[in-house]
Amino acid sequence: MEQHIYRIGELAEKCNVTVRTIRHYESLGLLKTILRSPGGQRYYTDKEVVYLNRIAELKELDFSLREIGEIISLGKEDSTGERRRLELLRQYRNKLSEVLERRAELNSRVEDLSWRIAQLESTSSFQECPGLECLECTFKEKCRFKDS
Repeated sequence: MEQHIYRIGELAEKCNVTVRTIRHYESLGLLKTILRSPGGQRYYTDKEVVYLNRIAELKELDFSLREIGEIISLGKEDSTGERRRLELLRQYRNKLSEVLERRAELNSRVEDLSWRIAQLESTSSFQECPGLECLECTFKEKCRFKDS
């Protein structure tokens, strides 16, 4: 397979990031520049394209740059990529659990707000309880008006 060589601006454009972002990632050790011209200009390969795309993917999934750095740093003693793959799987599972918890909380909030909207739509005044509808209300345990 033919290896492509990119200058920093070309890499930034290809990966939809800024040159400044690439330099920042390099300063954090997330991306390494191996190839340089005699004048010191950086050159990048398809390997760096993969790393930049992986970093972007992880950021979209709410990984911090520190967390991303920890995964990438496993590469020092992980020539096959297996440790990084397993760590990434573990991290993805953790993120999935967090998202599922947040979704359950949001679903509960949606139900609560929907009930409150229905409750207010069934009254003619802010100061009155919907009255007899409280007997059939599915949110009786949450209602502050039931004893009013």
